[in-house]
Amino acid sequence: MSNPWLALQTGVDPVARIGEIGRAHDRFLTAGAVDGRVRLVVADSWRRSARAALEPDSTAPIDLADDALDAYRAGHPLAAVLPVIRQVLGDVADDGDLLAVCDARGRLLWVEGDRAAVRRAERMNFVAGARWDERHAGTNAPGTALAIDHAVQIFATEHFSRPVQPWTCSAAPIHDPHTGVLLGAVDITGGDQVANPYSLALVRAAARAAEAFLASARRAAPPPAAATVAALGRGEATLTVDGRRVRLGRRHAELLVLLIAHPEGRTGEQLGLDLYGDDLRNPVTLRAELSRFRRALGPDLLDSRPYRLRSAVDADFLAVTRLLESGDVAAALDAYHGPLLPDSDAPGVVRLRTDLEVQMRAAVRASRDPRLLDAWTRAPWGADDLEMWQALARALPAGSPRAPLAAARARQLAGEYDATWLQRLRH
Repeated sequence: MSNPWLALQTGVDPVARIGEIGRAHDRFLTAGAVDGRVRLVVADSWRRSARAALEPDSTAPIDLADDALDAYRAGHPLAAVLPVIRQVLGDVADDGDLLAVCDARGRLLWVEGDRAAVRRAERMNFVAGARWDERHAGTNAPGTALAIDHAVQIFATEHFSRPVQPWTCSAAPIHDPHTGVLLGAVDITGGDQVANPYSLALVRAAARAAEAFLASARRAAPPPAAATVAALGRGEATLTVDGRRVRLGRRHAELLVLLIAHPEGRTGEQLGLDLYGDDLRNPVTLRAELSRFRRALGPDLLDSRPYRLRSAVDADFLAVTRLLESGDVAAALDAYHGPLLPDSDAPGVVRLRTDLEVQMRAAVRASRDPRLLDAWTRAPWGADDLEMWQALARALPAGSPRAPLAAARARQLAGEYDATWLQRLRH
């Protein structure tokens, strides 16, 4: 019995097969019909690609780049298994092939391998941050593996998009071993030599190894917190200890947030830099502030040398980070009540606030989910966010009543930003 997931069966001439499927691809594009010489998994994928109104000469769009890409990758669950995948597939570069890992939406997170192959792949946007799900890139191994939730091999002219047809790829999906949720896929991309049972078995093995690692390295639940802190979207933090709520002034809120973010502790010098930057003139000022802070928290919560919290303290901004790391963007956005201590100008707090906002924003934008994008733009911190309004306008269906409103708001903001920029140039 032939393997339906394998592109070439034993004894098939690759060159003849390329021509045969290429002619079938041309007939499908002109007449919409697929004959029996095309594998069923490929024929179904071609139909899905056509229904998505994908142009056969198009290339995958770039969805994330630069800082947004780095932040998204750092928070993705597959970042933890990348060394395992490299260990299993580390030899592909020696064969002139590429190793790629994508998320559940087909967004490439990492593309590695032979330098010459990497450069050639860049011409068709096979790069980190590009969308290679079927809706954006047509039939291809990682995108099709995600669509059917099964390991698959796509050979040469089986690709829907013509710029991709010089390549062959094998990919297998990766799941969360505890929840079964699809996390993404691992892929080998190269020339015709990839069309063999070995490469398909290899990506399956890499996916199984990644899932085994995730199963054994399951994040332990955080210990029960002696206290909780709410600091998102508010100028002053609220500390809850044993059912007692304590409202902290700005400086004490900053100190508490910094110590929560650094459970290993901070020296007096580090806290001085975190709070005052280079403006701290007299260390006595910091010591006096810490003394008042200790009285506000009580004698059992704060330790010194270094300064650190003696008991576990959880916080709303830590909860958002955990949800982002688990890939639950909707829950993270629901828990994100605004920037961390937005009125604070303490350098250490500003860094924490910026890091969290960049990660949250990147995850929402990368989701391309109209509901999440709409929630972001409706929030005070997203009301003037041009890029997010543009992303919402692209993500909304054409018939949505909010689509013209989003497009109009994006145009308005773009005009305001252009006017501001011109005014700055004049002055």
